[in-house]
Amino acid sequence: MAADTSVDILQKVLENEILQSTKVVEEHLDAEIQKLDQMDEDELERLKQRRLEALKKSQQQKQEWLSKGHGEYREIPSERDFFQEVKESKNVVCHFYRDTTFRCQIMDKHLTVLAKKHIETKFLKLNAEKSPFLCERLRIKVIPTLALIKDGKTQDYVVGFTDLGNTDDFTTETLEWRLGCSDVINYSGNLMEPPFQSQKKYGTSFTKLDKKTIRGKIYDSDSDDD
Repeated sequence: MAADTSVDILQKVLENEILQSTKVVEEHLDAEIQKLDQMDEDELERLKQRRLEALKKSQQQKQEWLSKGHGEYREIPSERDFFQEVKESKNVVCHFYRDTTFRCQIMDKHLTVLAKKHIETKFLKLNAEKSPFLCERLRIKVIPTLALIKDGKTQDYVVGFTDLGNTDDFTTETLEWRLGCSDVINYSGNLMEPPFQSQKKYGTSFTKLDKKTIRGKIYDSDSDDD
């Protein structure tokens, strides 16, 4: 009986919250409609022109990103290419991988999807074994590692899968959330709520690079040495 009463109370609270939210939305829409009704033809024309200009600017920005290699997940052949690619774009995600590391293939799958969705960011991959200078400079010791770069500077890293729920079966949405936490993509979700369900088990603290470092050696995140 007590349980039924608690459910009824909870249901009424939820219904009240939904009604309040609906009321706020309706009031906002009514205010916008009233504002439009009060505009004369000249004001409406100016509003139309501003929106067209904003749309035009958005399309120009999209074309500029595409011309610089955004919109696809690409491999770059050398360290020299890395510096040129980073110089061209404000936001860059670079996957340092190794052919023999299975988890790099998992990361590839998700990055391919995100590159098409977030064309505001450039998505690259670079063979760690062919870029020893960069790996040393960026202190990359664990494969896979994502270097998250803004304005030509490395701001953050995703090292292995620790920040992604500690599982090989993490979703693309989880990786998207993690990149959003570093502000390297335009993320529209709630950064306070990671998509992986076992949040309490895994936690939300990010991996520090130096916790998984072995001097002078690059090793796999799925290795027994880990």
